[in-house]
Amino acid sequence: MDIVRGFFGLIEDLTWGWALVPILVVFGVFITLMTRFVQLEYFGRMFRVLSSKNQSADPNAISAREALLVSVGGRVGGGNVAGVAVAIALGGPGAVFWMWAIALVGMATSLVECSLAQLFKRSVGDGTYRGGPASYILFGLGKEYRWLAVIYAICLIAAFALGFNAFQGNTFAGAAKDSLGIDRIWTAFALTAITGFIVYGGIRRIAKAADVVVPIMALGYIAMALIVIVLNITSIPGVLWTILTNAFGLEEVVGGGMGAAIAQGLRRGLFSNEAGLGSAPNVAATAHVRHPISQGITQSFSVFIDTILICSCTAFIILLSDVYVPGVTDIDGVVLTQQSLVSHMGDWSQYFLTLALLLFAFSSIMYNYYLGENAMAVMTANPLSLHVLRIAVMGIVFLGATAPGATAVFFFSDPLMGILALVNLVAIMMLFPVAMRILRDFREQLKAGVERPVLVPEKFADLDIDPTAWQHGK
Repeated sequence: MDIVRGFFGLIEDLTWGWALVPILVVFGVFITLMTRFVQLEYFGRMFRVLSSKNQSADPNAISAREALLVSVGGRVGGGNVAGVAVAIALGGPGAVFWMWAIALVGMATSLVECSLAQLFKRSVGDGTYRGGPASYILFGLGKEYRWLAVIYAICLIAAFALGFNAFQGNTFAGAAKDSLGIDRIWTAFALTAITGFIVYGGIRRIAKAADVVVPIMALGYIAMALIVIVLNITSIPGVLWTILTNAFGLEEVVGGGMGAAIAQGLRRGLFSNEAGLGSAPNVAATAHVRHPISQGITQSFSVFIDTILICSCTAFIILLSDVYVPGVTDIDGVVLTQQSLVSHMGDWSQYFLTLALLLFAFSSIMYNYYLGENAMAVMTANPLSLHVLRIAVMGIVFLGATAPGATAVFFFSDPLMGILALVNLVAIMMLFPVAMRILRDFREQLKAGVERPVLVPEKFADLDIDPTAWQHGK
């Protein structure tokens, strides 16, 4: 085990330790410049998805809005509560600015990877679609890269469907026990049963569940933060000034100064919004839309919701309170957020935060499972494998919920996510000219007065596109 741990520790050092974060930042800036700030160009269009309806006559089809909510449910998790608090504790208030900055460039990265997932998606035959990095590796780069797609699929199943779901089960049961006094075993049984009901319904049932759970958790948390901001409205200018001065080293509140703020802000932002990591494209590919860029824009909005909105809510709850003490780094992230919220709203608010954490964890479990299901489809078409995966996920959720120390076994999750990100970045770098090509097609249609651009497969006959997935474009 020491050798195995050392091996995965080496992988984590080579990816998250020094290489991956700078690569993701540089690539995000590159995409932003090459696409002429596409995330700002279509920022207004992002909000249309909130009121959009299913564009397919097939009742099984996943709408752009449903795909957005599944994606938001996956991106938004306990890290939006605990992770932001840790970033502020270790990096100072300036970490919030760099979190915003990486979200801005990450919106462009997400647009590109999710547009590629849409372009190379495959029709399942029941009104739904599958796709993601494995698909655009197979059909975009070619069959000779199947080995790369298989590596990606294996890492996705191990990291998300198994490892991260153990963490989410642990978070869910821990929050229920600490705040509500519910024993872990009862939470484990209930959570496993609900998880089983959802995952055995596939992406259709996951999308329906997300359509209910995600708006409640996101809007509720944002509403609570807005109340805190209104109650402390006169302090907002001072907090914003503190964030800016600390971000650029003009005011040092923690050891490391500006460097610590940048490192913590970028790392927290990337871990939270997952832009460039190759996870969200798996969900983006399920949506029935008229043009790949439309879903890319929608998923770019998901990054905005996760980091600019939800993470900022946590940041302002903490920085507007008198609980946060600059320079104190030895503190639990959830505790800091919880105590800060209680200082604003009273003791009852800790139960609200517990409910938010429960919903965050549950939505992430649904999302993580679907990533595993999508990866399994790349590796084998045997229906038995899907049942094995579903049972394994239910077992992992139960294990994570019942054993407080069980999640320490899944030390391989972060290193494997690092491999996922590198594989995905290689693929989208190689396919970036294709992404620019469909972006030009989208822009040209808008310029010609087409309000809702449509992908016509015949215009991209040189690409391995599934025409049955774009029949509405004829």
